[in-house]
Amino acid sequence: MQPRNMSMSGVVDLAAVKAAGEAKQKAEEARARAARQQGGAGDSGAAPVPLVIDVEEADFEQEVLQRSAEVPVVIDFWAEWCDPCKQLGPLLERLVREYAGRLLLARIDVDRNQMLFQQFGVQGIPAVFAVVAGQALPLFQGAAPEQQVREVLDQLVQVAEQRFGITGVSTGEGEGGEQTPAAPAAPEDPALAAAHAALDAGDLGGAIQAYRNVLAGDPASTEAKLGLAQAELLQRVQGLDAARVREEAAEAPADVRSQLRAADLDLAGGHVEDAFGRLVETVRRTAGDDRETARVRLLELFEVVGQEDPRVVAARGALARVLF
Repeated sequence: MQPRNMSMSGVVDLAAVKAAGEAKQKAEEARARAARQQGGAGDSGAAPVPLVIDVEEADFEQEVLQRSAEVPVVIDFWAEWCDPCKQLGPLLERLVREYAGRLLLARIDVDRNQMLFQQFGVQGIPAVFAVVAGQALPLFQGAAPEQQVREVLDQLVQVAEQRFGITGVSTGEGEGGEQTPAAPAAPEDPALAAAHAALDAGDLGGAIQAYRNVLAGDPASTEAKLGLAQAELLQRVQGLDAARVREEAAEAPADVRSQLRAADLDLAGGHVEDAFGRLVETVRRTAGDDRETARVRLLELFEVVGQEDPRVVAARGALARVLF
């Protein structure tokens, strides 16, 4: 098996986000979410997401297709009588757990689920596929060395994040599937606190630089990503003539810059679905650098609203459909 080149190119409201005070409210909500995630799922009442599941035809849509809007789902087609499956299966389970929520593994017994076996066009087992944003992607067939499997999974995670903004889910599983105990909330980073303070004060340039400084040291900081996305949006809509922007966007639907400005105003006015729909349509009708510019801006607006928002989940699916 050779690792695949998995480039998939071609295949809360912010009703008054113009006000820095409401940006502060969003930042505080993000801090609260981060604290709940650090403390475990008990505070929010949400059940932890299992990393390895056995899937049947009856629950495939819910357990695989719907989940694939939030996290790449690796599918392992196997059978009890298949000796290579018994070698590959435990390896996949161990590796998926190491990814700690950036991947899920769905195990499908082909003897019990012949319809899925046929729909995926499986020629032999073990066969491994992935589903990202509702789209199926063949990965490899047969047992394979661990290093090669790791390379394929690394590519899958990278494609899901860069192309669709899918970064994974929080999970209550630790090493070996054990429930992770609640951890005490860490004190707030002084640099992050300074960034929040700049945003609260309406110093958008200072806030942007401060959030970028935080992300330089901690690229995974959810708070800093949210704060930066908000501050940049606020800065982009400052001084815009809303009527003129919307008129230009209506007159030039193929002009990417006009559509970007209109989408920013849509989101700033609380019209979240309109903003997302405008950019998805812009991605659909453009190509090359223009398409990439629209796609990246859409991912930035996802950060403003929050990756768990159902409108973001729906828009990610729409984005995937126009990219494929």
